[in-house]
Formats: sequence, C-alpha cells, structure tokens
Amino acid sequence: MSVMVEIDEALLAAKFNVIMPHLDERQRRLVLAAEARSLGHGGVSLVARASGVSRVTITGGVAELEAGTDPTPGRARRAGGGRKPLTDNDPQLLDALDALVEPESRGDPMTRLRWTTKSTRTLAEELTRQGHPISHHSVGRLLGDLDYSLQGNAKTVEGTQHADRDAQFRYIHDQVRAAQAAGQPAASIDAKKKELVGQYANKGRDWRPQGDPTRVDVHDFRGPAGKAIPYGVYDLAANSGWVAVGQDGDTAAFAVATISRWWTTVGSPAYPQATTLLLIADAGGSNGYRLRLWKKELAALADDTGLTITVCHMPPGTSKWNKIEHRLFSHISMNWAGQPLTSQDVVVNLIAATTTRTGLTVHAERDTGTYPSRIKISDQDMKALVARHVTAHQWHGEWNYTIAPANTPD
Repeated sequence: MSVMVEIDEALLAAKFNVIMPHLDERQRRLVLAAEARSLGHGGVSLVARASGVSRVTITGGVAELEAGTDPTPGRARRAGGGRKPLTDNDPQLLDALDALVEPESRGDPMTRLRWTTKSTRTLAEELTRQGHPISHHSVGRLLGDLDYSLQGNAKTVEGTQHADRDAQFRYIHDQVRAAQAAGQPAASIDAKKKELVGQYANKGRDWRPQGDPTRVDVHDFRGPAGKAIPYGVYDLAANSGWVAVGQDGDTAAFAVATISRWWTTVGSPAYPQATTLLLIADAGGSNGYRLRLWKKELAALADDTGLTITVCHMPPGTSKWNKIEHRLFSHISMNWAGQPLTSQDVVVNLIAATTTRTGLTVHAERDTGTYPSRIKISDQDMKALVARHVTAHQWHGEWNYTIAPANTPD
C-alpha cells in the first residue's frame, strides 16, 4: 500500500507542476480540493504533500466546493482572506520605525520626498531587537507608508558638513521628544522662499481647458505689488501650521512677531499650562544663531509671555531638513503649483487652503507691518542681554540655548 501512495504522490506532483502555474489563487485551491475529494480518505494529506500547499488551504477549498457558492467576479481570494498586514498584528511597529528614522530623516522642501541614511537591513535588525520581528523587505514597504523614498547620493550632501551634524540632529530629536512628553509646545519655524506677487509664472501645472494655459508675464521683473514673504510656525505635535505673509522684510523682528502672534492666537489656547516653548530653527536667515536681534526679540517675547524659550538650530547647510520644510512648506508649494500669485490676498488664501490626507491644517494671514533692517546691537548691550536672559547648553551652546524671562529667579 505504501508503494502505491508513493506512486500516486509522484504522479500528482508531476501533474500539479504542469497545471498550477496557469491558475490563479482560487482556481488552484479548487483544483487541489477536487483532487483531494476524489481520492477519498487521506486525500487532503496526499494532495498537500504533492503540491506543497497547506492542508488548511485545501480544506478551505473543499468547503467551498461543498457549499456550492458562486464565485465573486474578479476576486481570487475570499474577503478577509490572506495574511494580515504586519501593523495589524503589531500596532506599535510603524511608530517604532518612525522613531528610528526620525532623528536623521531628511527632505526636499519643494516636494513631499523624505529619505534616511539608515539602511533597511540596519532598521530591520534594530526593530527585531526591540521586539518587532520584521524583514528588511517589509521595512522598505513601511518606509513608503511613511512617505520615505530612495534618493540618490547627490541629494544627501549640501556643502561642507559639520563634524557634529548628525549628533545635533539627534540632540534636537531628544529635545522635541522631552518637550512633548512633558506636554510642552515644540514648533519648527522658518521663512519660506520669497514669492513675486503679480502675473508671474509659478512652477508646476494646473488643470485647464486644452490649449488654454494661463497667460503670464514673460519676464520676472519685480512689479508694484512687490514680494510676499511667508514666515511659518509648525506645531510638531498638532500637525498644524500658522503662516504670516509679510511684505516688508524678512528680519528677526518679523520672525519673532510671527511667533508672538501664533502664540497669542493658537499656541496659548492649545497649551494653557505651558511654561516653556521649544523652537527648532535654521542656522541662518532671520532666525540665525549668530543674529543678535533674534536673541533680543526672543528675550522680549519671553518677558511678555512668561515663557522660557529654548532654541535649537539645525546645523549649517541643513535647512532643507527642518521639519517645517517637508511637513508644511512643501504642501503649500504643491497646493499653488501652476497658479500665478496675483495678489497678497491670493497668497494668503492659497496657503490657508492647504491640507493633506494626514490632517494638516494651516492658518494664514497678512502682516502689513514694517520691519527695518540693519538694526545694530552694541557689544555692551549684547553682553547685558546674554547675562540677563540667555543660558547656553553644554552641547554646542552656539546652536542650543535657553532664553528666560528677566524676572525668572536664578
């Protein structure tokens, strides 16, 4: 009898090898089930060994045949069938992966692309060590779910790299996590690229009737409407943006005025118990770490609000990696792509209309104030300001410092 079983199994295996590649998933299941039924007792086990398909699948096919249900058009697998997504069995998996790549994630402010220098194999090993067993192939798929993309090497280098660049990224990450764990606000801030206001070409494409593109000026000479200067505050925990559109100058006074208006209208109501405010800023521009007026204006804001303000700057040459760039500004750029920014009100309305599937909300308003440039602060005044308000952190105190209200006890 055993010889007969061996012969039948070999014949079945040969037959299955020929026919199975031409069938879809449901057809294979039913063919194997029909073969098992015809063999009678022990048929399921014999077909399973010959085909390499599990007994559970074949038994399910037998049940389908006996039920006599009509097949659903276009469906090979019953609803709910198949392996469950990894995140269903491990709900914390996606957050664990995001936490691993977050300190060193990078992005292009003009697109939604993000990337990380950590390999999928390294990430898979670390996740497995943390109790989230996963292959590097699955890590690659999940990174796509987090809006990460493979990028060429040329996009990861921006000029001379500071030796402590990556360590500063991790320091900023730790500061943000600590602030959020304590229920304190943490915001990414920056000025978006200045935009000409008028009938000028805007990069990108918009849906229009065929053969009827929007007519714009040939030359981009600055017109009477001037420029729009958007300055943004992005709440890292709330996934919300607040943008002031100025028209005078991108100065430290304008930057801090925007932060002050955000705090008064949005930040303070959202964080009524806040005693500190963490700001993540670029190394240069109107909020640069070398700018004396920036620290002076922040000291005045600390006095007005009673908040102790901590500032962490991105390392030089890494402005594109500030979170506000690819979580807020990139979506604004995509929202107004191909649409001429014909007036300041159009700029404000297009910014305010920016949303994402992940729940981003944006408030925008005009700032018609004037902000003189080239304001000088003497060495003596700066020394007094630092002594009264500013405490440098032990780690790169030029990049990381805390500004306290003047009435805060030592």
